Amino acid sequence: MAAPKTDTKVVIGGKVYTLSGYESEEYIQKVASYLNGKLEEFQKEEGYSHLSIDLRNLLLNINISDDYFKARKQIEGFEEDMKARDKDLYDIKHELVTTQMKLEASEKTQKRLQTDNEAKDRRIIELEAELKNHR
Repeated sequence: MAAPKTDTKVVIGGKVYTLSGYESEEYIQKVASYLNGKLEEFQKEEGYSHLSIDLRNLLLNINISDDYFKARKQIEGFEEDMKARDKDLYDIKHELVTTQMKLEASEKTQKRLQTDNEAKDRRIIELEAELKNHR
């Protein structure tokens, strides 16, 4: 089920607009705030106010597009880092499982050797007792 369409009044560049969309009012206000920030950046630049409205809009669009492509590139970098970390994590987990299996095998071998050693110790005691009885 789609979210209900909302009408939100925003101020962009000192003018009030009513924007309609399926996003939350908070989100729409955030977008308007971003645009106002970009407009303020340009207005601080010398000579910007002397440019034609078409050229100002073009510069604003280029700047927003630049932000978009930089953000996409950053996301791609994060995704690559995440894949590399996932692979490293998989390798570590695999190494852990292998090490646990080796440890379990070593513990079994140790128990078997300990049991064998105890049996041999008992046999030595038996043989020493027999030797004592034969003397």
